[in-house]
Amino acid sequence: MESVLPFPLLASQRQNGVYVLSLQQHTWPAFKEGQHAQGERLRLIFNEKAAAAVADLLPELAPRAVAILQREQSLYGLELLLEVGICQAMHNRLESIGELDYLSIAATASLPQLSTPGLLVMDMDSTAITIECIDELAAAAGVGAEVAQVTERAMQGELDFEQSLRQRVAKLKGADQSIIDDLCARLPLSPGLESMIAELKSHGWRTVVASGGFTPFVGHLQQLLGLDAAFANELVISDGKLLGEVRGQVVDAAFKADVVTKCAGQWQIAAGQRLSIGDGANDIPMVQAADFGIAYHAKPKLASVAAAKINKLGLQALPFLLQGR
Repeated sequence: MESVLPFPLLASQRQNGVYVLSLQQHTWPAFKEGQHAQGERLRLIFNEKAAAAVADLLPELAPRAVAILQREQSLYGLELLLEVGICQAMHNRLESIGELDYLSIAATASLPQLSTPGLLVMDMDSTAITIECIDELAAAAGVGAEVAQVTERAMQGELDFEQSLRQRVAKLKGADQSIIDDLCARLPLSPGLESMIAELKSHGWRTVVASGGFTPFVGHLQQLLGLDAAFANELVISDGKLLGEVRGQVVDAAFKADVVTKCAGQWQIAAGQRLSIGDGANDIPMVQAADFGIAYHAKPKLASVAAAKINKLGLQALPFLLQGR
């Protein structure tokens, strides 16, 4: 075990032939990730801004042992072996710390293996990228307010996804194709997306985008990140103008869930290694179709059914939710 650890507030030393981690007057036995596959565990994922708060909390958590999680990401990760699961008051304490996400792991639970090839299916808008493409296109076409009204009706349950999609796209009729090209050129990636994808790919993972958005944008992401597949809705364009229609099967919530199942079968992904991540209620079937569904800065309905949540950090937190060696 290294004597200089990634988490600077913990020191490593040998005591009676055993490595321990120490913090001021407190010491805990050190273990290697994966050594304790059973037992109540708590994973803490955080950046430097939260390091002092985590250090203050460790004695209160009173872990039986502590492991340092090593990832190819610019974050810190700890796994704590606990006597019992954390109480609601401790959940509230953890939620109150900015720049920290966490995962409570039940004694009998197992996580997907980072070093075993798997599948990640991602939503695009507000997950892989920080914007909603339809809103940006509408603003560029001068119909932002009209599209927002349709979006609000959908959020109120007055329209299903396909109705909402077709009505919003209809507002784009006559817009110049250049608004798509312009948006592709400045598509804002979510923090940590590139490094997260790179780490998964280094372990043989397949990565896919399944979006209720549009093919030019998922195609751009596929080329930029080397994704294995990308699915979205196709806008109809003629003579450089949008016709206000989509062509072919609509990529809705059910379609996105099917992507998880079909891609896992196509690439023979082992049981337990299918992941999905999204932010909205439309992602619930996709998240539930996966073995391990993740809610990313998500709406409450999705967060309530996901196996894990990333609420404060970027996508570089995702590899810390997987089981390393």
